[in-house]
Amino acid sequence: MHRLARRGRPWTRATFNASRVSNFSTEAASHHANKTQVYISKSRDPLLNLSVEHHLLQVTPPGSTVLLLYANAPCVVFGRNQHPWLEANLPRLAQIAQRPGSVGWTDEPVQLVRRRSGGGTVFHDAGNVNFSVICPPAAFDRDKHAEMVVCALKALGRPTTRVNQRHDIVMDVGAADNATSTFKVSGSAYKLTRLRSLHHGTCLLRSPNLANISGMLRSPAEPFIKARGVDSVRSPVRNVDLDNADFEAAVVEQFGKMYGPFDIRGEFDDGALAVEKIKAGYEELQSRTWTYGQTPRFTFCTHPIEDDPRARPELPFDLKIHFEARHGLIERFNIEGEQRAATDSLVNSSLHNVHDWIERLAQVGLGGRDAADAGAWMNDVLGTEFTKA
Repeated sequence: MHRLARRGRPWTRATFNASRVSNFSTEAASHHANKTQVYISKSRDPLLNLSVEHHLLQVTPPGSTVLLLYANAPCVVFGRNQHPWLEANLPRLAQIAQRPGSVGWTDEPVQLVRRRSGGGTVFHDAGNVNFSVICPPAAFDRDKHAEMVVCALKALGRPTTRVNQRHDIVMDVGAADNATSTFKVSGSAYKLTRLRSLHHGTCLLRSPNLANISGMLRSPAEPFIKARGVDSVRSPVRNVDLDNADFEAAVVEQFGKMYGPFDIRGEFDDGALAVEKIKAGYEELQSRTWTYGQTPRFTFCTHPIEDDPRARPELPFDLKIHFEARHGLIERFNIEGEQRAATDSLVNSSLHNVHDWIERLAQVGLGGRDAADAGAWMNDVLGTEFTKA
């Protein structure tokens, strides 16, 4: 469902309830006269929200400025040039899917989503709100709209929030001994095209999964992977303790102060999938080819090598396993040990389509114990239980 309101009325949340039309209106969003647009999503589907965002980036007039606000169901969202095996704890995501609500984790399965913009990996749930601003390239500034959000937070009684040198929004928190700790409450990512610029970020408001975010984003494969692409920078995080609706209203108010009256104010829900291009974008983000097949080249090695001399954790087997992959396809695979394995059959296999490494290692000629020990370890470290789903 999409609701539109026209220029000239002061914004309140009731404004969004004033007028309904049955479908998301590409015609309205793309009309040259609609220079300032605001949308709030009522859907919690991250694939839909990112697809609507991408559609707005593509169709809104080159001179327009657009604000989109949305909250997602639990998901790990990683950047266009990042590695799922490196950025997410896939075994833990599989455990959550099998036993939602166990040991303090989210009581919903956690989706893994590759977005179209760059930047690092973040965790979304209903306790944080995502903001997105689309504007002309000439007006783009990495801090401008982060400062807009800081103004909204300060208006809601969070005076110690600020934008740091990394363009993140942080909050300084004092302690009883007068020491100050700094916590990240919002990170950002960007996508720049010839005609349009996108800045989006997420603000931690009241995430119930705050204590578990680090565990979901810390991959057990990290000590064994050397990768091209963008690594995430980890920071201590904190909720700002605000209601979603209050935050949304404050951000819209600050957006209005920055850009003036709105030509479009609207809400949408899952009915936006009726728009063909939004549906096509949704299906692309949903595909395994997009999630895993876009992964830049990386090397996985169980032992120090010249290109990656890091010490490795102790392993439950004596084999040395080394493979290289690009776009999710294995390009080289080598096993060193007492036995020689015929690993050529693994070349050109999709890493995310290997459902059981015990079986695959046995197929290339490893003996029963070696295949069982190394395969079980690889299943766990590479999150096979999650990627095969």
